[in-house]
Amino acid sequence: MNLQPSLFSTTWHVFMLLLTLAVGYDLFRRAPWARLREGPTLNVMLGCAVVLTLVWSMKAGVKPGLDLHLVGAMAATLILGPRLALVAMALALCGITLNGTTMWLAWPVNFIVTAAVPVLVAAGVQRLVERWFPAHFFVFIFVIGFAGAALAVMAQGVVASLALMLAGAYPADFLLSEYLPFFLLLAFAEAWISGAVVTLLVIYKPEWVSGFDDERYLLNK
Repeated sequence: MNLQPSLFSTTWHVFMLLLTLAVGYDLFRRAPWARLREGPTLNVMLGCAVVLTLVWSMKAGVKPGLDLHLVGAMAATLILGPRLALVAMALALCGITLNGTTMWLAWPVNFIVTAAVPVLVAAGVQRLVERWFPAHFFVFIFVIGFAGAALAVMAQGVVASLALMLAGAYPADFLLSEYLPFFLLLAFAEAWISGAVVTLLVIYKPEWVSGFDDERYLLNK
């Protein structure tokens, strides 16, 4: 989603900027930067950023400033891990800002809503499934890859709608009837595409998927 700066007041922009700086500080301190020097991780991360830039540039509009597009948060999280996924999504956001899809003033708002929220949900779903579900290949693909991707998009829609409502950009009844329901359709598409991408990578390039463990999901199954 490419939220426009005119939808939010200065207070909102400052608040989102502070949240973005907090996330950036966490990434600076805790992201596994050493992995970028090992194997294909750097190329995979940059590839994810390029693909996300292209995907986020293709959008459908509901109202001015209310664009919808696929997110890719679950796929990026499973491939790179949550913190490097955030880096890839931040690069993608820079890409769509440079090509004029959105504006720099709205970068913090879009980063929190489009990247931080869905990645947080994606990582949370992955942890919960790994803790409470049996370690099985189909659990990884269908519960984490498919259902988790849908939940991440729906969570993004709820947070975006709440932010727009609290900011006074659009009335609650409009968002509930004309905006939020579209995220259900988007979640269905996201689930299938994310699940398909993760499945293909696990089959042909499992070393590219940091969230997949051969011993956990395949050994003695």
